[in-house]
Amino acid sequence: MTAERSAGGEPRSSSGERSAGGEPPPSLAERLVSTLRQVRLTIATAESLTAGLISATIADVPGASAVLRGGLTAYATEVKRSCLHLDAELLERHGAISSECAEAMAYQARLLFNADVAVSATGVSGPEQQEGQPVGTVYVAVASSSEVRIARLSLEGDRRAIRVATVEAALTLALSAVERAGRTEGG
Repeated sequence: MTAERSAGGEPRSSSGERSAGGEPPPSLAERLVSTLRQVRLTIATAESLTAGLISATIADVPGASAVLRGGLTAYATEVKRSCLHLDAELLERHGAISSECAEAMAYQARLLFNADVAVSATGVSGPEQQEGQPVGTVYVAVASSSEVRIARLSLEGDRRAIRVATVEAALTLALSAVERAGRTEGG
């Protein structure tokens, strides 16, 4: 998945949709909130490189207060340890930019906010690599009571483009998990 710019300079999602003000397409967040409401589930976030943008994008949707439990920005590794209660050994062994960290962030956010589903994002938005990971390396995860889904992304662009593309990927993964949970609960 890559974020691109249109001829006019506006960011575009990898699907080619123009995004207003550099934000992910609102229809994705609206679909997530609507689906969460339909299946009567709640959501929380734990964010690193997106610094609250996932939660803010969900909160921009009218009616989000019925489903959004809260979000935590854990930009620094120490905050991941102290506020999300991530295991120091996990962070030492795998690093903060890893699928294991993304999974643990989502799992812990679900518990911390008493949410049915939680989404997390961790990665490198630049300008320099981190923990030996190149700029654009991102992990997003979604945890529910029955599963954890993780995606590794290799994104291109400046910091803003990488962060916006991460939000889009996180919302897409969350929507997929919520739709799956709704089918499971519905029979």
